[in-house]
Amino acid sequence: MAHQRSSQARLSPFGDTEDMALLLAPRLAYFAGVARTEHVTRAAQELNVPQSTLSRVMARLERDLGVELFARHGRTVSLTTAGRTFLASAERALAEIERAAEEVRADADPATGKVAFGFLHTMGAETVPGLLHAFRADHPRVRFSLVQNYGEAMLERLRAGELDLCLTSPVPDAPDLVARRLDEQKLRLVVPADHRLAARRRIRLAEAAEETFVTLEPGYGLRRITDDLCRQAGFRPRVAFEGEEAETLRGLVAAGLGVALLPPPTVPRPGVVELTVTAPRAAREIGVAWLADRPDTPPVAAFKKFLLSRRGNLLP
Repeated sequence: MAHQRSSQARLSPFGDTEDMALLLAPRLAYFAGVARTEHVTRAAQELNVPQSTLSRVMARLERDLGVELFARHGRTVSLTTAGRTFLASAERALAEIERAAEEVRADADPATGKVAFGFLHTMGAETVPGLLHAFRADHPRVRFSLVQNYGEAMLERLRAGELDLCLTSPVPDAPDLVARRLDEQKLRLVVPADHRLAARRRIRLAEAAEETFVTLEPGYGLRRITDDLCRQAGFRPRVAFEGEEAETLRGLVAAGLGVALLPPPTVPRPGVVELTVTAPRAAREIGVAWLADRPDTPPVAAFKKFLLSRRGNLLP
């Protein structure tokens, strides 16, 4: 056992499990080929490598592991007990590698590949379903992994490689991202139906300076826009409730718990009145973002081109 540890320390200079895995991984297919044929010459022919190379690889593999994997019988070999144990795990590892290779090849297929697409909650009911319906008219078998979240969380997942593209607001400006403005969405001041301003159609935001606001939580793009618009109007909003979803805020407004700056609803909500804000200009830009310098698979490239073609016509 002491000899085994010293051999591993000498041949694997990093001396940990991960480095041993890196050392062994390229040889697994060779080992499995010899184990399957029980003959180095036939295995070399099947694997299309010189017999001498294969013999050296197997000898080095046994030396690195510190155990004998094969019993030699002239031109043939048979697995030792250790060899059978190692083969079972090696075959599972090779099968998992093949499964992973098939998965990434399938995801990159131009006709049936996959796009990981993120978007804001407010776009989930109508905007995104409409976009996907239009895109799949020409790409009927492309698959989508859909993620709804707020802007900063989507950008984090974009940077982590979990998303290919995301629709977000505000349009990000960061050196590691590419972003393109696609459209603009007007924001309205939403008030309870029995509110003193409910009979109005238009309003200057400064007229709501004394109101209690319900908003999204800090970190949400719409929250930053709300704070900025109120600052332009000359006041800081008094926030009573913070939420994570626009329609929840509409419900809070309908319950008389405050007013809110929100994009238009998918369907009219009873109990509230939505006022056009005349000053300052109340709108949010919607854009698409992706990670700079990351190559696109064919389905991602096709969907990106489709989104960019919808500039000025993204929203219903």
